[in-house]
Amino acid sequence: MDGFDLERGTYRTPPRRLSAFAQYLPSLRFYVSFVAIVTRSANMSERGVYDDERWVQSSHDTRRCLETAGVRISAVGLDHVRDLDGPCVFVGNHMSMLETLVLPGFVQPLRPVTYVVKESLVRYPVFRHVMRSRDPIVVTRTDPRADFQTVMQGGVRRLAEDRSLIIFPQTTRTRHFDRKEFNSIGVKLARRAGVPVVPIALRTDAWAPGKRFIKELGPVDPAQEVHFAFGEPIPVIGRGAEAQERTVRFIEEHLEAWGLPPVRDDAHREQR
Repeated sequence: MDGFDLERGTYRTPPRRLSAFAQYLPSLRFYVSFVAIVTRSANMSERGVYDDERWVQSSHDTRRCLETAGVRISAVGLDHVRDLDGPCVFVGNHMSMLETLVLPGFVQPLRPVTYVVKESLVRYPVFRHVMRSRDPIVVTRTDPRADFQTVMQGGVRRLAEDRSLIIFPQTTRTRHFDRKEFNSIGVKLARRAGVPVVPIALRTDAWAPGKRFIKELGPVDPAQEVHFAFGEPIPVIGRGAEAQERTVRFIEEHLEAWGLPPVRDDAHREQR
């Protein structure tokens, strides 16, 4: 597939010539195609035919729409996903809607996967049909104790069925990573299920959050390159403190290398 090096486990956006439309109006160029993708996917979901293969295809289509608008995307460490011999818990930082839509195209062909998502994502008009078809674990973000039990029970069941989980432990999307707001629920789930953690570091601020009514859908900025990095599987030993620390350090080190040093005091925090 164009841009993928499966042997090395990498992806990079191939060189391309942008249209004048994309150069001057990248956000509009993206959304013209993206709305069509979501509408088509929702229609298939309502008809019960939106399977894993179609999910991967719509994820690739979304990635290509971003690239057509001028966004450059790279991914490394896909070989770690390819070489897994069983399910895992993918634990990553959360920056924008982009990772929710683009990650399946990287992960699902190598390892069956679904998400832990907030309740609002299964309530949005049109998009809710797509999200519900993926059998996600849905949390409220209003009752931490109930959400914890939901993730533990639903997560163990899905992992036992050989379906990995992607979880973003932060309570909100944020551009600058703060380890104090990165809880250990992913490591706790992996420990209970007896599976490893695979850390994901990502920089996806090329697709900014929106304002007011639709917070997930903001402007597209091609000047910001998108990065995904998948780490080696981390076994969860004992209570999981070492696995949590290794996951956090993996994310911090990659974000710093990509020009986004982690938060070290409140003065530099920029939450979205």
